[in-house]
Order: sequence, then C-alpha cells, then structure tokens
Amino acid sequence: MAEAKAWQFYRTSNLLTSTLKKDPTVVGRYEENFIEHRRVQLQNFVNSVCRHPVLSQSEVWQHFMTCTDEKRWKAGKRKAEKDELVGANFFTVIQVPEKPLDIFFIRLSLARPILHMAARRRSALVAASDRRFQREQETDNCFKFVHDMDGAVKNLMATGVDQTKKHQGPYKREYQKIGQAFSMLGHSLDIKSSGSEQSFLAEAIKKTGDTYNQIGKLFEDQPKYDWEPLGDTLHLYKGILASFPDILTVHKGALQKRKECEKLSSDHKMEQSQLVEVNRRTDTIVTKLREALESYT
Repeated sequence: MAEAKAWQFYRTSNLLTSTLKKDPTVVGRYEENFIEHRRVQLQNFVNSVCRHPVLSQSEVWQHFMTCTDEKRWKAGKRKAEKDELVGANFFTVIQVPEKPLDIFFIRLSLARPILHMAARRRSALVAASDRRFQREQETDNCFKFVHDMDGAVKNLMATGVDQTKKHQGPYKREYQKIGQAFSMLGHSLDIKSSGSEQSFLAEAIKKTGDTYNQIGKLFEDQPKYDWEPLGDTLHLYKGILASFPDILTVHKGALQKRKECEKLSSDHKMEQSQLVEVNRRTDTIVTKLREALESYT
C-alpha cells in the first residue's frame, strides 16, 4: 500500500511539475501555494471518482490507482488509449431494464376486434408523436438546465475569487489601518513611567491596535475555510458541465435519427424489426441521460 501511494505521488508530482512549466506566471513565493492548491483539487477529483458507484469500478481507474509496475502501467495506458467504446459507442454495451408497456398499447391489445385498422394506426401515430414531443422537450430542458447551471457556477466561482481577493486585500488592509492608528496613539501616550495611569491607558490602546491587526489576519485567512473549498467543489461541477453539451448532442442526434426511421417505416422503407432496434437503442440513451442528470443534481 505504501509503495502504491509513493508511485501515485510520483506520477502526481510529475503532473504538477508539467503544469507549472506550462504556466510562466507561477513564480517566487506563489509557487508553493499554487502546487498545494492543485494538489487539493486533484485530491478532490480522486475522491469524487472513488465515491462514484460506476466510475470507481472502471478498469482504467483501477489501473491508475493501483498499478505500481512501470511496464504494466504503460501497457494499461496504451490499452486505454485504444479503447473503442468511447463517445456514443459506449451506449452499445449498456443494458437497461425493460420498461412496462404504455397503457395505450395495453388498451389496444384488449380492444374489440371491430376497431378499424386505420383508427388504430392514427391513434398509434398520435401517441408516438406525443412521446416524441416529450423526449424532445426533455432534451430542450436539459440544454437549458446545463446552460443556466454553467452560468451560475461560473458566476459563483468568480464571486468566490473576488471575495478571496477582497478578504486578503482591502478588508485586511482596512483593519490593519485602524490597528496602526490605535498603535500610534498608544505609543504617543507611552511617555510616563511604568505603573502610572497614563501608562496603563497607553498599553490598553496598543492592545486595541493589536486586536484590529489580528482581525485583519483573520480576514486574510478566512477564505481557506469557506471560499476556497467551495471554489474547489465548483471546479469539479464546472468540469462535469463542460462534458454535457457533447452528451446532449448525442442524445438529440439519436432522437432525430429515430424520427427519420419512423418516417421510413411509415413509408414502408424500413422493416418493423429494424425500427424496434432503433427505438431500443434510443431508449437506452434517454434512460442513461436521465440517470446522469439525477446523479449530477
């Protein structure tokens, strides 16, 4: 276990060093703080993946977290890079529970034989149209949610950065300025011999100045207890949100393809069995998108 941790630390250190070399603005006394902040962000990411019920079981993730052999590490890396089950191809290996039949189709199966075939076909088309509209509406709602959430996260992150700068800059300086003023007054009164009333007064005023300086230091340190942890969490959400547009594009493309296949089927240019398979694959994508949003929120 210690060997694994050392190996992970080695790889993490190389990652951080590479990042630093790419950022020429990180110099001098800010370098140590920068490295520590990146370490915290990386640890938060690792914790987040390890808590995920699916991602934590990924073969690639398990390899990254546990492999300590250099040759096996490189072999696993090459294998992961050649994985074809990425993007939309990932949906081909997902199995979702069979959905219960729509009440519409149950009623059709129990309908009296005298129902005219044309009437049943029109009803089926109406029901299919309603379901298609519902799915398209869900997709549009997802796009809106991701857009609004992305803006809100970025705005709160910017607010956190602004508040951190103010706490460590203007807020701290204001209290230090007050502390300095009290200290100067205390020192100006400290001219009598010790033990006199004026000496006690001078000491009390100087302590007041020291207290204001301490309050300024509290303001400087406060962001690491609230704004910085919040910003690190929002950083994770920002990364997740960045992937949703591509996911939604795949989802929308699947719905559009189903619509085209339904038209081909209605024009007798596609077999019903092929349409069933298209519907099954589309339902898989829809189901996983819903689960992803539920997991995210």
